Amino acid sequence: MQTPNKVSQQQLPGASGKPVTCLRFDGDVSSASKDAIVGTYQALDKASNKHILLDFKGVEYLNSSGIALVIQVLMEANKSDQTIAICGLTPHFTKVFTMVGITKYASLYPDEAAALAAL
Repeated sequence: MQTPNKVSQQQLPGASGKPVTCLRFDGDVSSASKDAIVGTYQALDKASNKHILLDFKGVEYLNSSGIALVIQVLMEANKSDQTIAICGLTPHFTKVFTMVGITKYASLYPDEAAALAAL
């Protein structure tokens, strides 16, 4: 049985001194997560949220439908001239995200500290 996905939002300081909006995913990321993931992203004010960190540390399950939702967010962020960083992926999903081309739109980091140091 899948665990419903929850997304929490937090403002963190980036290395450049600019605020970073961190979206933390908890539970499962699948097609059932659309409202949580895409909805939370779309509710952000694009002008004041230029640096976004997607944190997958709390994700228990991630399937291809969930990856498609992440890609949807990345495509919208690209159109809005936002910088996206991703952290907290398992080594397996770091490889998968790289293979499907997500690294063209977002940088991958092993943890939150490394991501914030780059933003």
